[in-house]
Amino acid sequence: MGLFNRRTQENTTAVATLEVDPALAALTGDYAIDPAHSSIGFTVRHAMVTNVRGSFADHEGTLHLDGSDPSRSTASIDVKIASVDTGIADRDGHLRSGDFFDAEAFRLMSFRSTEAAFLGGDTYRITGDLTIKDVTRPLSIDLEFNGSATDPYGNQRVGFEGSADILRSDWGLTWNAALETGGVVVSDKVKLTFDISAIKQA
Repeated sequence: MGLFNRRTQENTTAVATLEVDPALAALTGDYAIDPAHSSIGFTVRHAMVTNVRGSFADHEGTLHLDGSDPSRSTASIDVKIASVDTGIADRDGHLRSGDFFDAEAFRLMSFRSTEAAFLGGDTYRITGDLTIKDVTRPLSIDLEFNGSATDPYGNQRVGFEGSADILRSDWGLTWNAALETGGVVVSDKVKLTFDISAIKQA
């Protein structure tokens, strides 16, 4: 079920009109991301042969959804860099160090949307500014709308999942080491993943 569907009506000429789904229009409002039921993660190639996955356990954010006009929807997310978790303490410590995120000097990674667009079906693209280590660059995230539900506590929830590929060097994350067989220890390309559950605010 998309946030809106397009249909064509025929009179003397073909006219394209916008048909708004009342159920989705009712979702319009402000939402808070529920960190207990959401995840923000990443996947990066290690030693040219395998993938390492990690996530950031501590994050918060807000959404404004416009079910009648998705282009007016917005998103704001802040992630605490020190909460990075790949399951290996030494590796997490290295990621927090000055070689990578320098979490002591740059506490947050943030995203602020500037544009939203309907791509068709349940798919949307949200574009905005991603800031890491005081470097801000544009980022587009393709998201799938997973639907809405009322949980056992009476909260109205919406769910989205999506991903985006970035080059970490664009944000100043350039540390690497060469392999004897050629290539490098850590790929420049990183896949960011988002699984978002958000609760409508009164």
